[in-house]
Amino acid sequence: MLGEGILKGLGETARNFAGSFVSAERLTTVQYPEERIAPIEATRDFPFLVYDGTDWEAGMRCVACQICEKECPPKCIYIVKSTDKKPDALGKPQIYPARFDIDISVCMSCQICVEVCPFEAIKMDTEFELSTADRFGGLLYDKKELSKSNEHFHKIHPTEAAEVDARLAEEKVKADAKAKAAATAAAAKAAAAPVAAKPASPPASSVVPAPEGEKKG
Repeated sequence: MLGEGILKGLGETARNFAGSFVSAERLTTVQYPEERIAPIEATRDFPFLVYDGTDWEAGMRCVACQICEKECPPKCIYIVKSTDKKPDALGKPQIYPARFDIDISVCMSCQICVEVCPFEAIKMDTEFELSTADRFGGLLYDKKELSKSNEHFHKIHPTEAAEVDARLAEEKVKADAKAKAAATAAAAKAAAAPVAAKPASPPASSVVPAPEGEKKG
């Protein structure tokens, strides 16, 4: 029948409209901010920097590789590398960010920085209430304001955080095994070096002493 599809569409719209007033599943309106809906695990708002342990500065995973800064579409990430090194999350001496700023007023929450980070150092937060009277300085977050613990990451994104921890633990085991093998090889080489360098005994003299009767004088 001509127009049957249109009538079915209108019927579906009417059913959903009526259901939004009577169905418990459709009554999603809450009295914000007194009432709040818990965000789903896949929620993403703005980035934060992950650190391990209790000291945000010592445990920061970021090694200032600047990949996120280069890949950021709106160019809202600003990084300055340090001139010295400190151990990273795996205990390997690394460059760290002397400065790491994100302009939240420019960030488009695209998550590209998270996707390109090879050190699992930057993730997306679920916090969205970031309004401030300072339009510029108040929305430019430095590395201290951006740093949040791995426990916070587990709280907001438990599935992803568990996968990241497992991957980092596996990488640490491999790195430790490689370092141990290198140390064992170096020790074996050092032990073998003195033996190889020991001088050979001097050969016996080939000169036959003359008999007593043939000596001159």
